[in-house]
Amino acid sequence: MATPIKPEHGANGAGVSSRRDFLKVTALAGGGILLASYAEPLEAITRLGAGTPAADPSLSAFIRITADNIVTITAKNPEIGQGIKTMLPMLIAEELDVDWANVRIEQADFDPTRYPAQVAGGSTATPTNWIPQRRVGAAGRQMILAAAAKEWNVPVGELTTAKGVVSHAASGKTATYGTLAATAATMTPPALDAVPLKDPKQFTIIGTRKKTVGIRDITTGKPIFGIDVTVPNMHYATFVKAPVYAAKVKSANLDLIKQQPGVTHAFVVDGTDNLAGLKAGVAIVGTNWWLLQQARKKLVVTWADHPTSQQSSAVFAAKAKEFFAAPAHRTIRSDGDFDSAIKSAKKVVEAEYSYPFINHATLEPQNCTARMNADGTCEMWTTSQTPQGGRALVAQTLGLKEDQVVMHMMRAGGGFGRRLYNEPLAETAFIAREAKVPVKLIWTREDDMQHDQFRPGGFHKFTAGVDANGKLIAFRNHFATFGQGERFASSADIGPGEYPARFVPNLKLDVSVMPLGVPTGALRAPRSNALSFAFQGFIDECAEAAGQDPIQFRIDMLKSEIPATQPLTPQQQAGQLDAQRVIGILEMARDVSGWSKRGNLPKGTGMGVAFYFSHRGYFAEVVQATVSKAGEVKVDKVWAVGDVGSEIINPNHAEQQVQGAVLDAMGQAYGQEITFTAGKADQQNFSPATTASGSATNFPLLRIKQAPPVVEVHWKKTTFSPTGIGEPAMPPLIPALMGAIFQATGKRVRQLPLSKVDLKWS
Repeated sequence: MATPIKPEHGANGAGVSSRRDFLKVTALAGGGILLASYAEPLEAITRLGAGTPAADPSLSAFIRITADNIVTITAKNPEIGQGIKTMLPMLIAEELDVDWANVRIEQADFDPTRYPAQVAGGSTATPTNWIPQRRVGAAGRQMILAAAAKEWNVPVGELTTAKGVVSHAASGKTATYGTLAATAATMTPPALDAVPLKDPKQFTIIGTRKKTVGIRDITTGKPIFGIDVTVPNMHYATFVKAPVYAAKVKSANLDLIKQQPGVTHAFVVDGTDNLAGLKAGVAIVGTNWWLLQQARKKLVVTWADHPTSQQSSAVFAAKAKEFFAAPAHRTIRSDGDFDSAIKSAKKVVEAEYSYPFINHATLEPQNCTARMNADGTCEMWTTSQTPQGGRALVAQTLGLKEDQVVMHMMRAGGGFGRRLYNEPLAETAFIAREAKVPVKLIWTREDDMQHDQFRPGGFHKFTAGVDANGKLIAFRNHFATFGQGERFASSADIGPGEYPARFVPNLKLDVSVMPLGVPTGALRAPRSNALSFAFQGFIDECAEAAGQDPIQFRIDMLKSEIPATQPLTPQQQAGQLDAQRVIGILEMARDVSGWSKRGNLPKGTGMGVAFYFSHRGYFAEVVQATVSKAGEVKVDKVWAVGDVGSEIINPNHAEQQVQGAVLDAMGQAYGQEITFTAGKADQQNFSPATTASGSATNFPLLRIKQAPPVVEVHWKKTTFSPTGIGEPAMPPLIPALMGAIFQATGKRVRQLPLSKVDLKWS
């Protein structure tokens, strides 16, 4: 079991810091103060002597206090709708002890020399910044206190702060931070790793409901997203890539395209073989995006042959069947003696599960704006979740140094992992350089649907055995997935710690891989979003075979942990689920959902449960659903219980993230899939469409009428340092829904999406 860490301990809540943090203070004209932090690498301190700052340190400005007592805080991470532009400043404002009403938030541009870890992904923002951002605020408060002590000639220990005001009880003196800012700028700054932090009982901002920064601009349609950017002399671009991934252009009717209204440039891009970089295609540039789309309709491209054209969804499924009939390519975990245990089992359970490739389906399609400046730099306006990686890719594509790529971070209309990948940045920069004009590239919805970094599909064959006492004694999974040799395709992998590993005495996790030419990548709760459906669904089947309640079956398993055969490293320990934390959320989910009453539900209505540990967070979810005799599924209610540590920083965003994760998963379960024919994605858009054979090729989003009336969110607070929420809340929903469907209809769902499953009952 992981050791609880109190929130105030250690850098990033880890107890040990590998960097030493410092503060720099600058006076502002008009009597203000600018506080900037920087973290010096440990090796630099060692080289220069402990506590000696390196020459010309990297600065990272976070706080600006002006004489009018307005506090401006910089939000350093990309904002993709997860509320990070609100949450990170809350951490600073809490320890600074200011009035949130006087706080203004500014979005940082990408600058790795000033801001560490500017990334949005993996639910990492909270665990990465929980301590460092609070330290920035606490250090600022120390500077203000020192200034007041100097001006009033009193000990710092006699001073208190509240809502941006310093008070001295003995003399009755008070002063706002703004009036003390100029003096504070003359104080010696403290080392950030030495400043005291508040006891959580003193929090006045953390743990309170705060509105999303910029919510009025969002709801009134202000042009604040990446797709809204305009720059002088800006042209538009559309980029046509091969439907078969990485295929090259053999020929194109460019002369005709150049003659079309609004078109200023049309040219072939040779591209690279990097499926997450600049691929081959045809770029069309012009003065009006809609005119470009009309020109695009007249574009005729002959694409060179490519081996991926031999791949299809049917081929993938057939290959998985071949794998299941043969020995696995390799075993990634083997505990006990599965073969002997399965022979001694009273009941043997077997099932095959599969799930499809899916699209990220961000509301705002991929876009980017770029211009080449006279000084040789490439300036970009981007919604990337990984601007560091985006800058590196653009520099490589254009043959520039990374510091020649300037990136402005814009609010994104959804990310879900899609904007971890930066091929739109490479395309835009390359087109802008070739066309010699500033360019905004906007992907069409069809581009976005067919050229994603798709969540990969997968196939599982499970075999398990329970003994006469209803205990799970043997478990095997043969996972048919994608890759080459021992290398998995992106997000198509599985780890040796996948539950129920550690809780079944005789267990084998086997893997076989097939080659893949389709681009794949991380989607919200990567790997977990798919594996949870298969593993938790099959655990339900094991519980049924054992004649046990699904919740109690899981709890009993979690109480029977198999001792590790060798000591684990701290990193391995952190990556393992904590059985006691899982038991805690399962018991709470049982209580809040009224699980004991599930046996009294009317026919056609059922309740299901699942849990999952991912991205440091623990969630258990119960779903109540009703299935009509015609097979239509309606989710009546969802109860979600989360253990993400000791604090819920902003309950508004926390609840919204959980509710959004539930709805996101429901949409995937109901009808979302990407299929491939001759190496090409079949689906094109959200709206219905049909192929020549009459089959549907749409990618439906969840409709309002399909959403449950209530997604009830509960928190089980523990002593662990806070972690993220957006991803770990997603994986339990689909298997819990399938459990509810089974109780309602008696039918097991082992294939997604539900639109392909006959759920009619009588």
